[in-house]
Amino acid sequence: MSIEVRHISKQFGRFSALRDVSLHVPDGELVALLGPSGCGKTTLLRIIAGLEVPDPTPTTQILFDQQDVAQASVGRRGVGFVFQHYALFRHMTVFENIAFGLRVRPRPLRPAAAQIRARVEELVRLVQIEGMEGRFPDQLSGGQRQRVALARALAVEPKVLLLDEPFGALDAKVRQDLRRWLRRLHDEIRATTVFVTHDQEEALEVADRIVVMNHGQVEQEGTPDEVFHHPASEFVMQFIGNVNLFHGRVEAGQAVFGSLALPAPATTAAAGTSARLLVRPHNLDIALQDPGQGLAARLLRVQSAGPVAKLELSTDDGQALKVELSHSRFRELGLTVNQRVFVLPRDAKVFLEDYAI
Repeated sequence: MSIEVRHISKQFGRFSALRDVSLHVPDGELVALLGPSGCGKTTLLRIIAGLEVPDPTPTTQILFDQQDVAQASVGRRGVGFVFQHYALFRHMTVFENIAFGLRVRPRPLRPAAAQIRARVEELVRLVQIEGMEGRFPDQLSGGQRQRVALARALAVEPKVLLLDEPFGALDAKVRQDLRRWLRRLHDEIRATTVFVTHDQEEALEVADRIVVMNHGQVEQEGTPDEVFHHPASEFVMQFIGNVNLFHGRVEAGQAVFGSLALPAPATTAAAGTSARLLVRPHNLDIALQDPGQGLAARLLRVQSAGPVAKLELSTDDGQALKVELSHSRFRELGLTVNQRVFVLPRDAKVFLEDYAI
């Protein structure tokens, strides 16, 4: 089932949580709403679910398969919702928690007891918690509780699955395991899924498409590859992944950052206009001799444990730099702490007012 929201705004007192947001989620896609706290992503998810009501405007619509459900109640939208803190019934067993949504249906729509049992057993296998049906929530780990919460949401066969920071309360290792599992589960059930997260790595690893939000608006939407490698704004580039930031200015049609000069955007920007250069650590290389277009720096620290060698450097004017090199490149250079080197950027982005190159 496809989801489309059109011109959604939401005001809480003087705070604008959402400002004219429009979004389309195709049938069967897994989309991440990504952004910092307070950007509006959870409010948007709750509006899709029917847990919040958008501010009324003539153009506001919430469409499921092109049918407007803006006036429909939560129960009539066919939505499965998974909360960050599980929201399991503590006095019920795993089996009873999963069966709850089926048992509270109106009598004409309620499945027979044997059908409920078969559905619960099917879901227990699907989310891989076999043998735990008789346990209570406080007898489960955080990861197991989240699987129960997801099974409970799936029990009623929702048209749309919505997850609000589903792994936010878990430790890093469990989070990593569960997000890989969620991706496999989605590929199996193919439910249209929207999940909220502020974890960039989680969004990049799990989602088919990412919607980056900031200050109640959509900054960019696209595949993980698009938003990571082709950020539409300075905010997107800084929020997704680590970056080095350099401040400079426009001089004679070039954006100048110390000894480094790059073409300025093709605008009428006046000389002296502020410019910012953003480049990710893995897009910086090291040269031992001055190539003429490098930034002179001194190597302060090396962390070689891990998949890449992470270097901390300081330029002559005190700018802190982080560089990531492959281990083979690091060994090839033979770098030592306190060594003077030259840093070369690749695939850097220059932001000048509302322009980027």
